[in-house]
Amino acid sequence: MKLCGVELKANNAIFSVFEKNDDDIIIYIDLKIKKITLDDDESSECVKEFTSKVNSFLQENQIEKLFIKKRAKKGNFAGGAVTFKMEGLIQLNSFCKTSLVSSQSVSSFEKKNMIEFPNELKKYQEGSYLTVLAAA
Repeated sequence: MKLCGVELKANNAIFSVFEKNDDDIIIYIDLKIKKITLDDDESSECVKEFTSKVNSFLQENQIEKLFIKKRAKKGNFAGGAVTFKMEGLIQLNSFCKTSLVSSQSVSSFEKKNMIEFPNELKKYQEGSYLTVLAAA
């Protein structure tokens, strides 16, 4: 089973993909595409292009479950409007089941476990990486 974590930052959707085997062992897969950018959220062409790229990514990589790290709706750490638009577009995909994972769950998981990040993982992917581990 293929799992994918997504963290939304600014106008980027950052991905980490994993393979989960029958023994529930989760292995990171280093893919060429690690993030997809929404260039202009006010341009319908850019929004359509972003949606198309995300759907192609999910389909080509045969993602079965997608976990999106939730952002706060208000307060000091509130997510920007663009990230909520991106989240909605990603949730509309017809290729896999999508779940939201609270940032508290991710933080709690990270504190309770000794996490060793793969060497291939980019620093900016750590949030999406931890999202899958916390949810799976």
